Amino acid sequence: MAKQIVSDELWSIVEPLLPPPKPKPRGGRPPVSNRAALTGILFVLRSGIPWEMLPQEMGCGSGVTCWRRLRDWQEAGVWERLHQTLLEHLHHADQLDWERACMDSASVPAKKGGSATGPNPTDRGRPGTKRHLLTDRQGVPLAILLSGANMHDSVPLAALLDSVQPVSSGRPGRPRCRPRKLHADKAYDHRRCRRSCQARGIQPRIARRGVEDGQRLGRHRWVVERTFAWLGRMRRLAIRYERRVDIHYAFTLLGCSLICLNKLQGRF
Repeated sequence: MAKQIVSDELWSIVEPLLPPPKPKPRGGRPPVSNRAALTGILFVLRSGIPWEMLPQEMGCGSGVTCWRRLRDWQEAGVWERLHQTLLEHLHHADQLDWERACMDSASVPAKKGGSATGPNPTDRGRPGTKRHLLTDRQGVPLAILLSGANMHDSVPLAALLDSVQPVSSGRPGRPRCRPRKLHADKAYDHRRCRRSCQARGIQPRIARRGVEDGQRLGRHRWVVERTFAWLGRMRRLAIRYERRVDIHYAFTLLGCSLICLNKLQGRF
């Protein structure tokens, strides 16, 4: 039997987050179920196929239907709430390690251009999008931001730290949103980056230019590179095909949520 794309565990988390269906007083054909639409969205995310090539025998409706659900749920904030809910589940299960966090960025080609793109200095100036990622000590994605590929890694450091929403563990105590230490490579070796960390009560552990060997990822920083590799295995994220940045961001958040789910299920 083929593996179920939307597992019961994932659906039990997603279903309460979805907005209520819009009423159709004039009747008409019944809409595709939300679980079927989510199946189509995940299939496109993992396989990277164009929306119009979504197999009809899967029962997910057309690619246009699934694209509209992805867009509508992004506008309703479903993907952000899904990521936040999974982080809370991990925190409740003591599977989030706030002792150390890691930050880095990676660029992907943006074939169709659009907002949050820019000339990639490492790809002959071709349009690209850069993902700025913050993970915990184990590589669980805590926050992600998108920018043009020509933005320097260090510029959105403060915004990325501030984008981590307070994560409740479900137990008494203040929700957590700040790691104790932040590990980053030489691209973040700027005084303003260290000041931003210290202002938020975070101890910076940033590699210094001309001091640390540039060929080593470091004892702690390698986990963020592994998380980028996990995102790259979702073929729709290996290249940015979406002209609309909100659609690409929705896919990226969904990819981060799947990594959180894998951690929750003990897969890494």
